[in-house]
Amino acid sequence: MRGMAGRACTAGLVIGVLVTGLTGCTGDAGGDGEAEACTDGTYAWSDVRREQRLTALSDPIRFEKRTGSYTSRLKPLGDTVYRPSVTGTPEGVGAAGVIKALGRHLKAEEPLAGPSETERPAQDHFFESSTGSHEGAYYAWAAIDLVDADFTHTCGDGEPTKGHVRTWEGTGAGFLSCSMPSDETAGRIAAQRTCPAGSKAAEDA
Repeated sequence: MRGMAGRACTAGLVIGVLVTGLTGCTGDAGGDGEAEACTDGTYAWSDVRREQRLTALSDPIRFEKRTGSYTSRLKPLGDTVYRPSVTGTPEGVGAAGVIKALGRHLKAEEPLAGPSETERPAQDHFFESSTGSHEGAYYAWAAIDLVDADFTHTCGDGEPTKGHVRTWEGTGAGFLSCSMPSDETAGRIAAQRTCPAGSKAAEDA
């Protein structure tokens, strides 16, 4: 869901190992005994975890009469600034290369957030709905889809490099009637916090 256009989110746990990438190394030709720098190699991924985190929430929304369109202000929850990070970056690869390799492993439809990207709280974050006739109680929220993964990078017969990646697949927002439970983690938390007690969304949260 990177950007307000949205991206499908999958919550859950994925555990496994898959080898991806090309094998090959480019050596440091200086002959001074320095370790070879790997520009390509194989990745073994493990403990891949996806987490959807609620980042902004609207006040409780109530429509006393049918309303065709609505704009909801989403208030940031906290002041956390998200930045992609890679530890144990292989020689000659760089953080961007590791993140791209993780995207290939996940078969991501869009590139994962790269090293230069940030996601920070926005005081002017709004969600607009202009279709349908709204009536009754509604809830609105924003979220980020985080990804964490451990990796082992191997190049030729050199010593494997172990590291960790933290990035995200996207950000997005949702708007639903309190009679409709959300199928997203962040949506369920939003319903629990803002929908009336006894509503279907709050009960199923």
